[in-house]
Amino acid sequence: MLSAAQIVAQLRRDERTVRDTVQGSLITTEGQQERLNTTTLIDAERALLRADELDAAGDTTGPLAGVPIALKDIIDHAGRPTTCGSKFYSSIPDRSATVVDRLEAAGAVIVSRTNLHEFAYGFSSENPWFGPVRNPLDTSTSAGGSSGGSAAAVAAGQVPIAIGTDTGGSVRVPAALCGVYGLKVTHGRIPLTGVFPLAASLDTVGPIAATVGDLAVAYQVMSGHDPSDPWSAQRPQTSPGGARPDLNGVRIAVPVPWIDDAPTSEAVAAAFAEAVTRLAALGATVETVTDPVISLPGHLVDLSAAEAASVHRTWFEEGREYGADVHKRLEYAMGLGSDDYVAAHAWRSEIKRHFEQLFVAHDLIITPATGVTSKTIGEDMVPTIRGDVFYRSALSYFTALVNVAGCPALVGPLATEGNPPPALQIVAPDWSEHRLLDVAATLVEHGVMRDPQI
Repeated sequence: MLSAAQIVAQLRRDERTVRDTVQGSLITTEGQQERLNTTTLIDAERALLRADELDAAGDTTGPLAGVPIALKDIIDHAGRPTTCGSKFYSSIPDRSATVVDRLEAAGAVIVSRTNLHEFAYGFSSENPWFGPVRNPLDTSTSAGGSSGGSAAAVAAGQVPIAIGTDTGGSVRVPAALCGVYGLKVTHGRIPLTGVFPLAASLDTVGPIAATVGDLAVAYQVMSGHDPSDPWSAQRPQTSPGGARPDLNGVRIAVPVPWIDDAPTSEAVAAAFAEAVTRLAALGATVETVTDPVISLPGHLVDLSAAEAASVHRTWFEEGREYGADVHKRLEYAMGLGSDDYVAAHAWRSEIKRHFEQLFVAHDLIITPATGVTSKTIGEDMVPTIRGDVFYRSALSYFTALVNVAGCPALVGPLATEGNPPPALQIVAPDWSEHRLLDVAATLVEHGVMRDPQI
């Protein structure tokens, strides 16, 4: 699959039609479905109809003109079923989510709805009802979650861009495990209207792409205020894509004990150390910063669980059937009281304050994206330098705290050995997505991060 930028360029030069592009995407997706299980719905008939309408109109001005997009099956698309990867939930909405309206207005064609961790409440995408999403890089391993189908669809070349959601790392973790790029935006930057909630005060929508340039275009299309979303913020937006930033003088924080205490593999630790060295060689000022508050676990589980309980309480008490792991998490959530939620919010306020203080003296924070680079399907433990740990602890260790702080973060594969290679997470102050995208483009240009060239 070509990049979105290449598709748009060829379409504008009359070197291809939208139908040709969409049909190629559908053929690839259908041909890989049995092996990878990326989708809950391949929307061939409607996608080709829309492609023909776009070809007939001849309008190629949209930034995503003719680009096939895969959409996580938790985001409403009018007339298509939203299942949330659930056994019992299925809704056919009359209206699309705001992000879908914006994607289609930019010329995109939604070709599929992607498989996910049930109700987006987990990090493996080993779905008990639709089957596990398999990582295209090694089908014995998980694609990560909860947006596993979206990341696998990009990594497999089914689409150049897919859309996921991120409440504790659900865009960034699968992007890292599948060797592609993922962007978690500032909470409130991209509207949540029409997106089934997990924990709304933490939820974000974000793109996954094979190139930083495609990630940037999708972000620009989807972001902006939506008055129908109570979480949406009215903030000015700065677009990425200007002159590549010079890293000379850029101040980067490496926070400890957050990193030192992490359950990482030797490969992840070594790749991160090498990335720090290379950033310094490019002129960045990379400093180790000690802040014992910016660390896990705190009240993270209680914060998201209390909000998830409010979403699922009626169904749970009615005895609706959930998969074993989600049922266990919801059972814990139902036992939380108001005191737990208050304590979790007090902790959250402290975390946000400490991130803000860190950004007073630093432009960026860097961490590994995940503690390990793979998880075998069907196995709950992963090996780290601290011994075997539960996979969710290793996969979400660096991502989840960023959702608590609310600020944006980008992950992408490092230019090192591995399939996938370890990935880097770059975190920026609120509303600084453009900075993340420009810095990531610079790191690709200098060979610190790599372009997967799917």
